[in-house]
Amino acid sequence: MQGAAKIAVVGGAVSVAVAGVAFTCYALGQPGAGGDASAATRSGGAKPVNTTPPSAQEVLSTAKAFLAAWQAGDTAKAAALTDNASEAGTQLASFKSGLHATSLTLTGGKRVTGFQVPFSVGTHLDYAGQKSTWSYDSSLTVVRGTDGHAVVKWMPSVLYPKLAAGQSVVVASAGAPPVKAVDRNGKVLAAAQYPSLAGILSQLQAQYGTKMQGTPGSEIRVKNADGSAGRVLRVLAQGRAGKPLPTTIDAKLQAEAENDVKKQGPDASVVAVQPSTGDVLAVAMTPAKGFDKAFQGTYAPGSTFKVITASTLLESGKFTPSTPLNCPQYFSYGGLTFHNVDKMKIDHANLAMDFEASCNTAFMSTVQVLPDGAVENEARDVYGFGLHWNTGAPSFDGSVPTTGGASKAMTYIGQGKVLVSPLDMASVAATAKAGVFHQPVIVPVSVDNRQIAKAPRQMSASADAALRQLMKLTAQQGTAAPTIGNLSGDVGAKTGTAEVDGRQKPDSWFVAYRDDVAAAAVVPASGEGYKFAGKIVTAVLAAS
Repeated sequence: MQGAAKIAVVGGAVSVAVAGVAFTCYALGQPGAGGDASAATRSGGAKPVNTTPPSAQEVLSTAKAFLAAWQAGDTAKAAALTDNASEAGTQLASFKSGLHATSLTLTGGKRVTGFQVPFSVGTHLDYAGQKSTWSYDSSLTVVRGTDGHAVVKWMPSVLYPKLAAGQSVVVASAGAPPVKAVDRNGKVLAAAQYPSLAGILSQLQAQYGTKMQGTPGSEIRVKNADGSAGRVLRVLAQGRAGKPLPTTIDAKLQAEAENDVKKQGPDASVVAVQPSTGDVLAVAMTPAKGFDKAFQGTYAPGSTFKVITASTLLESGKFTPSTPLNCPQYFSYGGLTFHNVDKMKIDHANLAMDFEASCNTAFMSTVQVLPDGAVENEARDVYGFGLHWNTGAPSFDGSVPTTGGASKAMTYIGQGKVLVSPLDMASVAATAKAGVFHQPVIVPVSVDNRQIAKAPRQMSASADAALRQLMKLTAQQGTAAPTIGNLSGDVGAKTGTAEVDGRQKPDSWFVAYRDDVAAAAVVPASGEGYKFAGKIVTAVLAAS
């Protein structure tokens, strides 16, 4: 009879073949279905629920019926043949939709152990126009249900082995499409060649992969109960990049920066920016992998912050480079006493002398001249700190909170609660050079027309000219001269040595510009600014 089951018992084994689905197992030695009625039934009483283990014939017939219904797409019928129809029905239905399966083939035929029936799953998938197949082995277990009928014991592992409660299998995009990032001259930027860019390139992929019309890859993966992505079971298709993504990076300068930070590592970072545009030209750090401290690191900038303090003084109308400003060995304020490096002092000093020698006590003493919030406002309104920069990749845009007492005095020399990244300080040098803040960008705004930060006001022309005079003196004859003094062109610089609690050596900082390139570097726990960070910045600017 067409479609009927063919059962044969050979040497204690049972073989079943129905509608192309074949099973083989050993007979379990239990009473078969259809045996003698119980004594209670013969005597006219209520029929008791069968609690004996399923027979071999029941195991096979139940498995056959369940798989046939599942393969035919009748998930309700298949679920009714389990011990948890509600949960099984939901998960069977989501299995097909989650896989975007166009067909499902379930094939038995392996030897059975106990009450377990192995079977093979074959699927044809169509996800986002990409057709593929997937096959694997699974198994089910037949048990006696509460009503006495043989049923499939429902477990997520029936759908796929090792699935836990609440998990499911889905086809999904394998993240954002890849991007083909290129430098300002069209050269491809690959992480293998420029390892410091690895993290940024990954971030650019997440943000711009789709915008550049790339095609994401696809994969079969586990979906956890909370909706999060579990392990990948199979990659179906690799993603393809779309149009090249332009960046502002200069590949030549990037290669130089990568080499320079290695010489001062193992912990160093540098950023180079174009003052006239804000374009980020190079980003490098050691180690190259991991957290992007060049863009997102938070450090005390030390005396490099005196660039901002000096511009505040110059814009106040009370100071010029030649204004007398004493540089004593000690200065007390807010209950604390401060001193200079090596307890230096300068007799008959002026602002220019204090800046090029990096006199802490002189700059801290101006807390008695400037109003509360003056330096903090300068950092925000002229240099763009805290204005939520949209560089094209995640970045930290500085924090200069308004404080009082000793903390206020410490702000004036880049200590206390001041926090910056190398990107921030490269922008400070760039703003000093250009006279106007250009928010740093690593992806041109024309790519996505995003909003970028605008400083509320521009530094006065006279203050900027005076500030550049101070930075030029520092480069030629001040604390920066031993490193950058012989560099040609329009050069200005400022050194920094930031004390950090718990460290024996301070962080080395250096900011400078040369013509239309500005850079900042930090080498934590190393020493004086010109000796370590200064070498990185000087080499980068020399290569520009």
